[in-house]
Amino acid sequence: MNNIIARVDMLIRKPPEEVFSAFVEPRIIEKFWLKRASERLAKDASVEWEFMVEGAVDTVKVTEFVENQIIAFKWSDGIAVRMNFDLHNDGDTRLSITTTGFSGTDAPAQAINTTEGFAIVVCDLKSFLETGRSGNMVRDKAVLITAGTTAC
Repeated sequence: MNNIIARVDMLIRKPPEEVFSAFVEPRIIEKFWLKRASERLAKDASVEWEFMVEGAVDTVKVTEFVENQIIAFKWSDGIAVRMNFDLHNDGDTRLSITTTGFSGTDAPAQAINTTEGFAIVVCDLKSFLETGRSGNMVRDKAVLITAGTTAC
């Protein structure tokens, strides 16, 4: 492992409780990021996520869970993700996602791909929460990945 960190920040003009809930509740996360979530995220939960890329499935293990403030989890390969939901101004949310634990000679490429992936996720989430409609950014990126026309 090394000290490479992937980070994405986004201002979402909704309260932290609503942004937090979007990642926790299966029926909401399935509207902008996932094809399927086996259950709700919660303290110490292991949840299977099926992504929009055909055949992409992983189990996340929740390592920290502070209601409306923090969700931290590890992917099955040991890479750690931490999401912070901070109040910004009068009722908006600063969502910060940091990812660590990249390893191997391709660790920099892993971090770049992770940054791109989470940037697309948070942009689609922002669109969904602020307008009521997904921008289909995640879905369309999945189409390109499935077609083999982009790296994942």
